[in-house]
Amino acid sequence: MSATDNTDSPITQSLLNLSKDDLEQYFVAAGGKSYRAKQVLEWIYQQRVDGIDEMSNLPSSMREHMEKEFHMNDLQHVETKGADDTTRKFLFRLNDGRYVETVFIPASKGLNGKQSSRKTICVSSQVGCAFGCKFCASGLAGFTRNLTAAEIVGQMLAVEKQTGESINNIVFMGMGEPLANIKNLIKALEIITSHWGLNIGARSVTVSTSGLAPQIKELAEFPVPIRLAISLHGATDDVRDLIMPVNKKWPIKELFDSLHQWRLHKKQKISLEYILIEGVNDDLNQAAILAKRAKGINAKVNLIPYNTVDGLDWKRPSSDVCYAFRDVIADAGINTTLRLEKGHDINAACGQLRLKKETAEGIIEAPAKARQ
Repeated sequence: MSATDNTDSPITQSLLNLSKDDLEQYFVAAGGKSYRAKQVLEWIYQQRVDGIDEMSNLPSSMREHMEKEFHMNDLQHVETKGADDTTRKFLFRLNDGRYVETVFIPASKGLNGKQSSRKTICVSSQVGCAFGCKFCASGLAGFTRNLTAAEIVGQMLAVEKQTGESINNIVFMGMGEPLANIKNLIKALEIITSHWGLNIGARSVTVSTSGLAPQIKELAEFPVPIRLAISLHGATDDVRDLIMPVNKKWPIKELFDSLHQWRLHKKQKISLEYILIEGVNDDLNQAAILAKRAKGINAKVNLIPYNTVDGLDWKRPSSDVCYAFRDVIADAGINTTLRLEKGHDINAACGQLRLKKETAEGIIEAPAKARQ
């Protein structure tokens, strides 16, 4: 199946792709009343119905007409990795036969020993990725397409259905580069954060980017106080160039200029994500420079030991190296965490499960082993 094949896709549009304004315009244009939009949205996001036929306060003739034009979720659950009480990765099939991954991270105990109420979903924004970050499996088979807003929102509904849990924290850190799909991203963010939609607090939504400086400035104009995370992974251009090809287009100075502009619009601290890779970016000089950069934009730093990816040769540093790197940054007064991440045993690195499935089905060829 080629990237453009769409033989299995329904001819109707997913209701999850529509905002309140979109639905109001639809009903008015169809000769109905705008308040029907509110009723439909309540069925979708509060009652969580699976079909239009369940929307019982709509006239049957209206439901029949809507079923000719709309359907519900575009995602079909295929596989789950991980036990019920741990981090789980879900593989979903899309209508065009492609696959997307979503990770559910349940509540965990905090430093005080009390159970956290945070239940996080890590969503994808694209099928594959065109940016080729050297630590990531998402781009090994190249880029296929952007996800629609419905496919982004649908991941949360599908995971809640599979887990029986109510998600209250969303991170855009799955497959793909969210800001390369900014039109659909902004539409999905509207649905996710609006009271008529998923009603997730904006401060509980984090968008992660590899560093698309112009789109960071554009997203800064979005009038909802979402959080921003930067996949930095190198404190200097020479090191970041080895890991992040995007740095050649938007080097560190240009990236940080866009972050200064972001701070003019948003009060929340920016997070600098830094995957520690043995012998590549784990030198303590990088830690010292990273601390200075973080201080310049009042950012916090999240350190993540490298998550092994099939097809890539890089390795995670020893625990001693990770702790030493953390201490240099923390000693400079920067809020720093060393995340010994959940999911290391369930192919939780972005794209691995999808890569295996599509290769097995012959949708994509097995990618050649990536080079550093």
